[in-house]
Amino acid sequence: MENEKLKLYVERIEKLEEERATLAADVKDMYSEAKSNGFDVAALKKIIAIRKKGQDKHKEEQAMIALYMQELGMLADTPLGRAAIEAEIKKAF
Repeated sequence: MENEKLKLYVERIEKLEEERATLAADVKDMYSEAKSNGFDVAALKKIIAIRKKGQDKHKEEQAMIALYMQELGMLADTPLGRAAIEAEIKKAF
């Protein structure tokens, strides 16, 4: 009896692995098609990742990235960076 259960699990897992491989190939094909139509695949992947995690989580991550970039002086040449620097100067006085 246990042999049959084990065999069923193994067969079902194998079938799911085959389905996953098929889906992965389909996704790869979609990216290739998008690229051939002039779309930037890296940008598409980022958009999909953002949509998957949700807007709130994305905004939280972006705020943290901006904070780190500010601390590293990487935003000094942008309007956001200049505004952040001015805000820090105002806080100091």
